[in-house]
Amino acid sequence: MTAFLLIHGSCHGAWCWRDVLPALRNAGAEARAIDLPSHGDDPTPLADVTLDLYADAILDAIDEPVILVGHSMAGFPISAAAEKAPEKIRSLVYVCAYVPVAGLSLVDMRRAGPRQPLLDAIVKSEDGVSFSFDPEKVRDKLFHDCPHEAVAYAKARLGPQPILPQATPIALSERYRSVPKRYIRCLQDRTIPPDYQATMTADWPADRIDALNCSHSPFLAQPEALAALLLRAAG
Repeated sequence: MTAFLLIHGSCHGAWCWRDVLPALRNAGAEARAIDLPSHGDDPTPLADVTLDLYADAILDAIDEPVILVGHSMAGFPISAAAEKAPEKIRSLVYVCAYVPVAGLSLVDMRRAGPRQPLLDAIVKSEDGVSFSFDPEKVRDKLFHDCPHEAVAYAKARLGPQPILPQATPIALSERYRSVPKRYIRCLQDRTIPPDYQATMTADWPADRIDALNCSHSPFLAQPEALAALLLRAAG
């Protein structure tokens, strides 16, 4: 049976995959999602979270090889997990996610983009350990094409994002590069510019890239279509 493990992006939790999981299961796949450390229901203190801890949490959740799916910032932790234990991962699927470059942090890559449309919606904590999304701006930035109920559901669950994992340069080698990869671009993305998503995958084979005409949150905007593309990746 095809097995998927779904990893959320900044300020989110396993809850964001609520509509994708049943779509995958109804197609006969095994599908799970986890909270990364300090996210969702995970009690890890924000100040204790590292990129390494993210990767270890992912690998601890894998008993047999999975298709590992990462949304947005989760491109970094799924890649770090693949570097540590490529034998646990059948393939990586980046969903409008950062595709890391060895030696750079996610912060470095965000700054290297053509523009930073999310910047004015980020509110840094007083202690500098984390940031949150401005609740007045998240619909426009993240959920502009999502149903009203889904936006309310998400806004009630968004939490703080530890900064250290995103400020940590990633080390990648042939171990990571040996894992097959696919990318799903989101063409109405107001968080990671679609042209930057194209830049990050410019040298990828065309048959490893798919697209959805939606926002940065395809799991709420087009969950069935997203599930179909994930199943295609499994094929």
